[in-house]
Amino acid sequence: MIRTATPADVPVIHAMIRELAEYEKALHEVRTTEEQLHEALFGERPAAFAHLAETADGEPVGFAFWFLNFSTWRGVHGIYLEDLYVRPDRRGGGHGKALLRELARICVERGYERLEWSVLDWNEPSIAFYRSLGALPQDEWTVFRLTDGALDALGRG
Repeated sequence: MIRTATPADVPVIHAMIRELAEYEKALHEVRTTEEQLHEALFGERPAAFAHLAETADGEPVGFAFWFLNFSTWRGVHGIYLEDLYVRPDRRGGGHGKALLRELARICVERGYERLEWSVLDWNEPSIAFYRSLGALPQDEWTVFRLTDGALDALGRG
């Protein structure tokens, strides 16, 4: 079962973000607080969205955290999937596919023409899963990022 997250889901989403970071060997990089998540998802001007995957008895086992992007070439919005996570003991049960299917459904329903995300190069199980759904890697693109001191230096000019 896939459903839209509610404010009561923030603690479990936060916990799963930390689980995902641990899986990606980057737990030390997580600064996100439950308060920040609540504001991003349910504040006065929400900028992000989340869906939960649950078992038949309502146990949260995964989530998708996403926001809108825009294609200047296509002239319409798309969805950028920031995080997709299914707890390790629940993988293979169709939860990840159901989460992606829900985001694809939203794209189709709203006329969005892209559903995009990034995956770590070493994460072969996820890459194989995404390819099985028909997703194609964008190998000709390299992601760039400014954070911390470099962002501050450029922003302060």
